[in-house]
This record gives sequence, C-alpha cells and structure tokens, in this order.
Amino acid sequence: MITALVATLIGTAAHAHDPSFDRIPPQTREELIAAGKRVHGGFGTLVALGIRIGTDAAERLGAGPREVDVTYFDSPAAPCACIVDGITVATAASPGQRTLRIAPEPAGYGLLARVVIRHRRTGRAVEAAVPLEVLPGMSEVNAREEGVRWAYVMHADRDEHFTLTDLPAKP
Repeated sequence: MITALVATLIGTAAHAHDPSFDRIPPQTREELIAAGKRVHGGFGTLVALGIRIGTDAAERLGAGPREVDVTYFDSPAAPCACIVDGITVATAASPGQRTLRIAPEPAGYGLLARVVIRHRRTGRAVEAAVPLEVLPGMSEVNAREEGVRWAYVMHADRDEHFTLTDLPAKP
C-alpha cells in the first residue's frame, strides 16, 4: 500500500515538472512563453512586453536573476497587470521575496504602466513607461498565435512599445 502511494506521488511529481523553470530566469523563447503562461495563466502581448521590459532593464543595469527590486504602477485602463507577470518571469523578482510590489498609486496620465527597476546592489535604476496608445495594437495581435504575439513585442523597436529612462542611483 505504501509503495503504491509513493509511486503515485513520484509519478504525479514527474508529470507536474515544468521545464520552463529549470533556469531562472528562463532563457529560450519557448521557456519564456511557457513560464509566462504558467505565471499569468496565459501568454499574451502584455506578458511578452513585461518580459521585454524586464530583460532590457536587467541588461542595462547589469543585473542578474534576483538582483533587482521592482515597483510596478498600473493603470485603470489596463485589462489586468499582465506586464508585471512578464517582468517576474524575466527578472525572478517576486512579492514573496519582497523584491516586487504593485504600487497603490496609478501609473500616471497617458500611461498603461510605469515600472521602476532598481539594481539591489548598485542602486542604479531605470524607469519603463508604457503609453496607453500601445493597447489597441497589443489587443489586436492577441487574436493571433503565441509566436506572432512574441515577435510583435520582441522584434519591434523598443520605442514602439515603451521608453526606458535611467534614474539617479540610490545607495
């Protein structure tokens, strides 16, 4: 009886394994899409945009996984905070580690989202601003398959979807 129970549990755990989390953060397009689906419950353009923002910000800051602190400002116009889930996938920042929070203040006039990403060790920071104007295009592309959603965000010039501005460093 115990042997059967252990075999069942081991079998269940083997099937529950999600290879999208074998590397933190995930590296390949397929791993990132799978992780986005797992974290957010689906993979749309705004999750892809969060991955792009998190990746670009970490690269600019010279930060590795779990080396950033994220403050996300949402907009009432956003369907949900999809972007922050993509940032979680890209940076491994999380509320549970107290390295990611959603601010109670709104993103600001004309913005779908605003994100401050700070390197925890150096204090260097960047701010990403996503204008509301991107929402109709993102929504339209969401009707297409995941690969098109990914390409729409990842292969566009950054300025088409968001700006990334350096902020003063804090000790």
